[in-house]
This record gives sequence, structure tokens and C-alpha cells, in this order.
Amino acid sequence: MDHLHTVFLVGFYILIPAVIIYCCYKFPLINKIGPVLLCYIAGITLGNIGILPDNAKTIQDIGSNVAIVLGIPLLLFTINVKTWFKLAGKALLSFTLGSIAVVIIVFIGYMIFKQSIPQAWKIAGMLIGVYTGGTPNLAAIKEALQVDSTTFVIVHTYDTVFSMLYIIFLISIAQRIFLKFLPAFSVVNDEEKNAKTDEDIKLYGDIFTRKYFPHLIIALFLSLLAVAISFGISLIFPQLYQTMIVILALTTVAILFSLSPYVHNLKRTFQFGMYLIYIFCTIVGSMVNVDNLIHINIALLIYVFIAIFGSLLLHGIFCKIFSIDADTYIITSVAGICSPPFVPVVADALHNKYIILSGITTGVIGYAIGNYLGITLGYLMSSL
Repeated sequence: MDHLHTVFLVGFYILIPAVIIYCCYKFPLINKIGPVLLCYIAGITLGNIGILPDNAKTIQDIGSNVAIVLGIPLLLFTINVKTWFKLAGKALLSFTLGSIAVVIIVFIGYMIFKQSIPQAWKIAGMLIGVYTGGTPNLAAIKEALQVDSTTFVIVHTYDTVFSMLYIIFLISIAQRIFLKFLPAFSVVNDEEKNAKTDEDIKLYGDIFTRKYFPHLIIALFLSLLAVAISFGISLIFPQLYQTMIVILALTTVAILFSLSPYVHNLKRTFQFGMYLIYIFCTIVGSMVNVDNLIHINIALLIYVFIAIFGSLLLHGIFCKIFSIDADTYIITSVAGICSPPFVPVVADALHNKYIILSGITTGVIGYAIGNYLGITLGYLMSSL
């Protein structure tokens, strides 16, 4: 029976995105919601109706990791690196402003809640680490600051729930709101302006036909090769840094492959990569357990909420001052708050593949600085 449950779960994760994409094409109203949000909804529904097998956590961890490490190279094979270099400075500035916003908001929250949350400085350190870096930084700072496991699980649960709400906001209405006070994204030359980005992203109907199947097989092989090289490189480094090294190496190897005109011109690789990202969204959605919210620590709940959405607001104010466009603001915010794996998800919702590399690159920088910022500033706050 467990075996049948496992087959059902894997099949659900693989096939539901296809059903959702079909429905988006068939029904314009559903298409307005978008496949990313629908995949999250499908996953959350599956994860909370009580039918997941006992080994679901293992399947979810393996499935989400496989989907993201294979998906990232497939997306990057189509990137125009020359265009990205012209956009990189703005993205780096935006990410820096976002990191500063996180530090300021978390510090303000610490000053408000330090009397009502035990060892609030440790939680502040974890929040700075996770919202400039990612979950690996959260786990590393937990060990470095000796945070007890119960507190860690509560913080991680609230982080997961609010991060999901944050992502849903960004992929639904955020762009329309932010465009009211931030400039629109513009590519840097006429050739890129004329590229049919939106249509390219949505060409899923024929990706597995005989015409494009050889392209996808070659692209998948190259993606597997990039993953193998990246994991090999990561083994040279201490385990604490291996996640960061894998993402960094994977991005670098995929970019190097994309410099080959043959690889860059492989057809439907972007759509193939996005399909894997949709699988990732479905799996991540199914990992959200609403039962964990029954016993709520109000002060801590509010602190995590403020850390995410307060940082988003302050980051937006900074971007307004420095005239940074809405898409760059959104994608670098995602890179910090939610880490690189979520960058392609949001880029697809924004219909802008040109910001993917900027988001992933700044997110990797976040992995690198998250531990330093979280641990150092956590200890500084403990002395206040």
C-alpha cells in the first residue's frame, strides 16, 4: 500500500503541472491566475487533506531538490550573458539595499519584542541570516547561536507560512502595485526589446513532440552534467558551505554552457526548465502544514511577519529613491527573502526571463553573507 501511495504522490507531482498548464490554455480566467499560483494551491491542498504516505517527507525533499537543480541550468542555457552584464550593477545595488532593509527592520523588531520573546537576539540573528541568505543560513545560525530546537521549529514554521504568502503576493498583484511608483523594467538594446519573451515562456504545447524532443534530451544531459560537476566541486568544501557552493557552481557551469551558440539555440529548454519549476512549486506547497499554526506565539508570529513584509516595504522605498525598476526590485527581494530556487518561479509570473540570472546571482551572494551578518549582528544585539 505504501508503494502505491508513493507512486501516486510522484505521479501527482509530475502530472499536476501538465493539467494546470492545459487548463490555463483552455480557460482564459484560469490563465489569469497563472500556473505558479495554481501549482502552490494544488500542493497545499494535497498536503493538508490527510492522504500523504509516511515517507512523504523523503519524497518531497528528494523531488524538490532534483527539480530545482535540473531546472536552473535549463533556464540559464537561454540567457544572454552580455545583456545580463549590462543589468548586473542595478541588481547588485538593489540586493544591497534589500539586505540593509532586512537588517534595519529586524533590529527595530528586536527593540520592540526583546522583552516579550526569550533570547530574541538569537531569533534576530536567524531572521537576518535567512532573509539575506536562505534556509541553509537559518540552520547554520541555529547551530552557531545554540538556538533550542523548539524555537527553531516555530521560527521555521512561521517563516514557511509567511514566505508562501509573500510569494503568492509577488506572483499575483505585486508587479501592478509597484509599477505605480517604480519605473518599468527595460532591456538594454533593440534586439532584446523585440524578443517575444512572454510568448517564449508560454510555449509548452509542443515541447515533447518529435520536433523538439532531441533538443530536450541533449539539454537534459547537459543539465545532468552541470549538476554532476557542481556536486563534485562542492565536495571539496566543508559541509556547512556545500549548498551555497552547489548553487554557485551550477550557475557558473550553466552560464559557461550557454556561451556555446549550439547550447544557447537548443529549442524549448526554457519551457522544459519551467516545467520542472512548476513541479518544485507543487512539492513545496504540499510541505506546508497548516496544523502547525494551532499553537501560536503571537509576539514571535508578528516579529517574523514584520521581518518579511517590513523589509519588502523599506526595500521598495530605497528602490524608489535610487530609481530601480519594479522587476529588479521584486526579483532581488525574492533572492534575499526566499533564496535562489524561487527566482525562476517569480520571474515566470513577471513574464521576464532576463532577470533570472540577476536573481540567482544575488541570491548566491546572500548565501555567502547571510551567516556573517546573522551571527555578527545577533551577538551585537545581545549586548543592547
